[in-house]
Amino acid sequence: MEDRVVSGEANEQEVSFEMSLRPQTLAQYIGQDEVKHNLAVFIEAAKGRRETLDHVLLYGPPGLGKTTLAAVIANEMGANIRTTSGPAIERPGDLASVLTALEPGEVLFIDEIHRLPKAIEEVLYPAMEDFCLDIVIGKGSGARSIRLDLPPFTLIGATTRAGSVSAPLRDRFGVISRLEYYNEAQLAEIVLRTAGILETAIEPEGAAEIARRSRGTPRIANRLLRRVRDFAQVKGDGKVTLEIANYALELLQVDKRGLDHIDHKLLKAIIERFRGGPVGLDTIAASIGEERETIEDVYEPYLLQIGFLQRTPRGRVATPLCYAHFHMEVPE
Repeated sequence: MEDRVVSGEANEQEVSFEMSLRPQTLAQYIGQDEVKHNLAVFIEAAKGRRETLDHVLLYGPPGLGKTTLAAVIANEMGANIRTTSGPAIERPGDLASVLTALEPGEVLFIDEIHRLPKAIEEVLYPAMEDFCLDIVIGKGSGARSIRLDLPPFTLIGATTRAGSVSAPLRDRFGVISRLEYYNEAQLAEIVLRTAGILETAIEPEGAAEIARRSRGTPRIANRLLRRVRDFAQVKGDGKVTLEIANYALELLQVDKRGLDHIDHKLLKAIIERFRGGPVGLDTIAASIGEERETIEDVYEPYLLQIGFLQRTPRGRVATPLCYAHFHMEVPE
């Protein structure tokens, strides 16, 4: 896959950078007001009863702050957080070692929880419901099961594909929250906050322009700010102005709607090669050299959100808004 400056995915260096920018409390966390309000109630109630918070499932497109919110929840509960991911837990023993190492009241965060193997999920069920762990010792006719008690804990799961989380697992979460795309005002506030942390001079108009092209995603907003800051330093006087932001983002091939060259390639393939669709996802993936899952998880959600694509039973269709964006006429 080609590098994308507006990708919602993050590499290790970017994760480290984002960690330094993350808010520590719900009050500092910008956006997702309904989710924050409800979580504040649940957290206060749990603390008042001196109980652990119910297990929480956070879902939504990548880059919206699920990992950040998990850390905020742990901090608000006054608890430590231990982090792992679905693909990292390959065997029941891996999960058992994680669970038995938990201290009372701690938060266990599992990213990409939809990728947990079925056998792992079955070990997780009694841990979530009864705070216990069933372990089978021996094999064959001599096998026996023993039950280990676990300290009370809160599991926070995060996923970009809520539909791929099995119903039995999903039903064991007491709190299920969807994170929505951010509006431009919220993203501009995030850009200004990040610029302050980075000690980068920025004008409100420059922040607004970066926000406008950030696909409703804080991770992308912060990434674009870093790149625009480079241009401001080398091509300007170090201040991120509207002019510098426009100049930098045009060179980065991020257009006014936040679409980059990969989005353009995807949409134009549908318009030019398949007369606007409908066209199947596998066909699109093959025609532009991308993986089906990447298109479905990274590219499509925003294109659907802004009304440039439609999903139909026969495949993807480019909308009149998409044609208008490229100054093309809709075929009859």
